[in-house]
Amino acid sequence: MSNTYSRPLRRLLVANRGEIARRVFRTARSMGISTVAVYSEGDAEAPFVTDADLAVPLGGRSAAESYLAIDNVIAAAVSSEADAVHPGYGFLSENAAFAQTVIDAGLIWVGPPPAAIAAMGDKLQAKESMIAAGVPTLPSVPVTDDMSSGALLAAASEVGYPVLVKASAGGGGKGMRIVDDPDALADAVAAARREAAGAFGDDTVFLERYLPAPRHVEIQVLGDTHGNLVHCFERECSIQRRHQKVIEEAPSPAVTPALRERMGAAAVAAVRTIGYYSAGTVEFLLEGSGDNAEFWFLEVNTRLQVEHPVTEEITGLDLVREQIRIAAGEALGYGQDELSISGHAVEARLYAEDPAHEFLPQTGTVELWAPAADPPARYDSGIEVGSVVGTEFDPMLAKVVMAAPTRAEAALGLASALDRTRLGGVVTNRDFLSAVLRSEEFLAGDTTTDFIDRTGLATSSPLRGQFAHAAAAAVALISQARNRSQATALGFMTSGYRNSVMPDEVLPLTAIGQGPGELDVSVSYRRQRDGSFRLRVAPLRADAPYAPPEIDSPSDGDSGGGQSDDAAQAEITEFVVLPHSIQIHPIVDDHIRTDAGGGVTDAPPAEEFDAELDVETGGLRGTWHVSRRGHNWYVTGPLAGAVMLQERSRFPDPDAETVEGGLVAPMPGKVLIVNVAPGDDVSEGQVLVVMEAMKMEHQITAPADGEVAEVRAHVGDQVDNGELLVVITADP
Repeated sequence: MSNTYSRPLRRLLVANRGEIARRVFRTARSMGISTVAVYSEGDAEAPFVTDADLAVPLGGRSAAESYLAIDNVIAAAVSSEADAVHPGYGFLSENAAFAQTVIDAGLIWVGPPPAAIAAMGDKLQAKESMIAAGVPTLPSVPVTDDMSSGALLAAASEVGYPVLVKASAGGGGKGMRIVDDPDALADAVAAARREAAGAFGDDTVFLERYLPAPRHVEIQVLGDTHGNLVHCFERECSIQRRHQKVIEEAPSPAVTPALRERMGAAAVAAVRTIGYYSAGTVEFLLEGSGDNAEFWFLEVNTRLQVEHPVTEEITGLDLVREQIRIAAGEALGYGQDELSISGHAVEARLYAEDPAHEFLPQTGTVELWAPAADPPARYDSGIEVGSVVGTEFDPMLAKVVMAAPTRAEAALGLASALDRTRLGGVVTNRDFLSAVLRSEEFLAGDTTTDFIDRTGLATSSPLRGQFAHAAAAAVALISQARNRSQATALGFMTSGYRNSVMPDEVLPLTAIGQGPGELDVSVSYRRQRDGSFRLRVAPLRADAPYAPPEIDSPSDGDSGGGQSDDAAQAEITEFVVLPHSIQIHPIVDDHIRTDAGGGVTDAPPAEEFDAELDVETGGLRGTWHVSRRGHNWYVTGPLAGAVMLQERSRFPDPDAETVEGGLVAPMPGKVLIVNVAPGDDVSEGQVLVVMEAMKMEHQITAPADGEVAEVRAHVGDQVDNGELLVVITADP
């Protein structure tokens, strides 16, 4: 293999953001190539910006104003003296006009030829090309601007229900709707067109026969400018919600060597017909398993895929490096027979989303981010502590990848890594991902695109009392230890010392899990003669939150653990924490010096620190990790799971005003459509308001029959999570 570039490539601009920009930078640096980032106004403080050697602002906050503004991106490349442009994935990565503009500007385009992008970017044209190449395809019909409602219904009948309305440009689950009922077809087409226009700048859609439960299997291909083409085997990406992948793996558990050879040959034939080079992916729908399983062409992604790391892990290739080498004019230097599969790899996409509420995207500020050190997973992330997750872009936080000799080891190792990843500040899908990876169905390889609905796995776990109690005990112990270490009076005395009979210390807390529900608890604790701590966690007494639970206290010499057998104490958990077991690792100074009105003062910030403690309960002993960020406590551990706790105020705020019959925004976003006005009669399930958040549409529907009493939402409004949109008066 040659190590000499046919054209010098010294500085690379990545026309993207987040984790993919950081991923490309990492490989470029390893090749000695200088890097350039471009960024929107909202991304000015994002980690990928400072990761690059140079960064150029694009202006604007939305994608259309920044990352999709071709002239601004080209100007950034010229001003930074970049030699080449890498598009990442999403945004302009499959935009043939952008690729041609890069080439016309005298820059190296790190991607396939513009003609190939154009041919495959139009999914309808792509299907025609595949039919000509002998690749099996599903029946489909284009939706034209002048198509009447009758013609639309006839086209759907020709395709056959269920019908998938699908954007011709782009991917990632955007601009897609499944239709079972002809009466819903027109609305689905309109919604898909709006979503496609917003995400890709092209509202073209088509109808395709929908397979309810296939596998989603894709083939990675690589080609150079010398005519060499190989495939790098398959990935399975069947675990999806809203048509968007969340768990991917390589190889597929359903693909045999003979089937792999058939699918690989079809993929290579598909891209050879369009003169393809660079990295790309040919996606198929697969029904059945074994040598005789059937597959159909889905699409060609003329770019790097989000899930490319699993292929890298099983082949040993760096696909970004291969892209750069190919763009610089090098030959692949290896043939199909020289590639082989080693082990298994699984990737999970960690999203800021709420699985308990239909995986709705979430916003917030990342207060805690600590990837697991063991087991040694690969983390491709776009976040750090302080990163803001907004509504402008995709809510993916990181990809976590585990490679192992066997599929079971990779899946269970990834689940363990996710469990040990400490993340706070935003609601995520972490617990759901871990549950999928440990499920009997996944471990058995029973993975089809209907997996989430078919298996009925809980999308989130309600906050369990024992976890909340364990987390509350951890917070109380760390809190008292921190207070004692910072004591300015009688600092020499041991924590919890008493020279008379006194009630236990009490700390009231509210525990909040990743699933639905909150739990108010009261922790009472006392230091014992041997240096250990006895704790009791009980439901909070609303009438006296700072009073100890009304139970009999054990003697100081009693150091046993476990729960009481008394039925009256069933909701009370007892813990023993071993002496000298608490380690605190402060991450900020106790005070910061600030300039206020010309004078320098000491201002105590909300403390931030990490801690560990060794806990024994019920004969089980383990280590808990506790982090304080601002006014929130985050606890992870073998007994606590992942729980956030907030100290209850001695002077609680008045209850927030609630409106009977009020429908609120489920997330921050923009109001696209308002279908009702005051006085309108509505029926249960009727769509009242349509919102857009993170390039996806979300419908606000009537919970019951009634009359519209008030409409506060207006088209174009930017609304916050929980903001009142419509008030419905229910029919008597």
